[in-house]
Amino acid sequence: MKLLSLITISALLFLVAAGITHGQNLAAVPDVPPASSLPDLHTIKITRSGSQRITAGAAGHFTGTVQIEPLFDPIEPSRTVGASVTFEPGARTVWHTHPLGQTLIVTAGVGWVQQWGGPVEEIRKGDVVWIPAGTKHWHGAAPTNSMKHTAITEELDGNAVTWMEKVSDEEYRKR
Repeated sequence: MKLLSLITISALLFLVAAGITHGQNLAAVPDVPPASSLPDLHTIKITRSGSQRITAGAAGHFTGTVQIEPLFDPIEPSRTVGASVTFEPGARTVWHTHPLGQTLIVTAGVGWVQQWGGPVEEIRKGDVVWIPAGTKHWHGAAPTNSMKHTAITEELDGNAVTWMEKVSDEEYRKR
């Protein structure tokens, strides 16, 4: 059976190489349009470094000074969004969840992350943090260090995050 499959595949490859399939000459098949005429779905998109507007983190979503640089929005059929977030010392998110989870890649500094009911964990440059779907958590800088991370999140029905209550100073310093 394997030998028959191998012979069939070899014969098909020979016919394609010769330009003949199902009685047609491949030279008669119309040319494929150039990439510039293909729909956007099939075109590579480059977002240039520094081209996105950096904004301050909203007071309702963060405590302290936070800068957010959007990196990418979802492009159908993808649901993934990304941002680079910089936390000054002591700055942090409020408690929140993500409907499909979140990945944090720490790119600079020292920070903290905590899952509801769990211990405050230290995170450092090079660490990758996976937060499961629906898990209530917060993350931010350590009290005396800034921290920067890339956040990658999937949207569900256009929603990537559900913001909740602020992390109290007592909760934050519970380390």
